[in-house]
Amino acid sequence: MNYFKTGLLLAAMTGLFMAIGALLGGQQGMVIAFLVALAMNAFSYWNADKMVLRMHGAREVDARSAPELYDMIAQLARNADLPMPKVYIIDNPQPNAFATGRNPENAAVAATTGILRTLSREELAGVMAHELAHVKNRDTLIMTITATIAGAISMLANFAMFFGGNRNNNGGIGIIGTLALMILAPMGAAIVQMAISRTREYAADKMGAMICGNPVWLASALEKISGAAHRIPNETAERNPATAHMFIINPLSGQRMDNLFSTHPNTENRIRALMQMAQEMGAASQPEPTGHDGPWSQPTRANRGPWG
Repeated sequence: MNYFKTGLLLAAMTGLFMAIGALLGGQQGMVIAFLVALAMNAFSYWNADKMVLRMHGAREVDARSAPELYDMIAQLARNADLPMPKVYIIDNPQPNAFATGRNPENAAVAATTGILRTLSREELAGVMAHELAHVKNRDTLIMTITATIAGAISMLANFAMFFGGNRNNNGGIGIIGTLALMILAPMGAAIVQMAISRTREYAADKMGAMICGNPVWLASALEKISGAAHRIPNETAERNPATAHMFIINPLSGQRMDNLFSTHPNTENRIRALMQMAQEMGAASQPEPTGHDGPWSQPTRANRGPWG
C-alpha cells in the first residue's frame, strides 16, 4: 500500500509540473515541461548521489580508515541481505545521517562526525540500519526524483514572473494568476514531497529496527539527535534545503520558509511506533550499554567503545 501511495504522489508531482508548463505555454509548454522532467530525472538517476555527497563535503572511508563504523555497516548490510554500500563521513557537528544511490548496488551511506560523537554503538547501529532500509526499499531513488521535480517546479514558478503565461491563447494567466502560481506551485510541490518522505520514513524505521534487531536502539537515537539537530546548525543543508528530506532528522533550523512544511514525520510519533514494535517483539525497554555484543559486533571488540 505504501508503494502504491508513493507512486500516486510521484504521479501527482509530475502532473503538477506539467500543469505549470501548460499554464505558462499551453500544450507546447506542457510537452516541454514533460521533456525537461525526463531529462532532469535521467541526469539525477546517474549523478545525484555524487552531487549530494560532494555538496555536503563527504569523504569516503574504508575498513582501514574507520574500522568500527565500516565493520558495523558491513554486518548490518549482511543482516539486510544487501551489497556493501560505500561509507562516508561528513565533517559536521550536527548529529545526522543519510543514504543515497540509484540502487542497492550503487548505494552509499553517510554519517556526520556529530552523530559519531553523540550516539552509543547500539544507537548508531539503529540509525545506520534505518539508512540501509532506505537503500533496500529503493527510497533513495524515489527521494532523488522527488527532489528533482520539486526543484524544477520552483524553477518554473520563478519563470512565471518573467513570462506570465502564454497570452496568445486562453491559457494566459495574467498578473494575478502569475503571482498565485509563484506562491502555490512550490507550496503544492512541498506538500507532495512531504507526504512521500513521511511515508518512506515510517517504513524505513520499521525495517531498520528489524535489520539491527532492536527497535529501542533507533528510538533512543531519534530522541537523542532530534533536539541536538535543531540546536546545532547545518550550514550546508541550510544552503541546499532540497536535500533536507534525505536525512534521518530534519537538518534545517526552521528559521527559513523552506521549513514551513516539514519533510519528516513528528519524532515523537516515530519513537512511539518503534516502542510499540519493541513491545510486540519483546525487545529490551532500554538501549543496551555501549560495548554490548550487538548482531554486528566482533568478539575481540566487545568491550571497546564505538570508535576505540
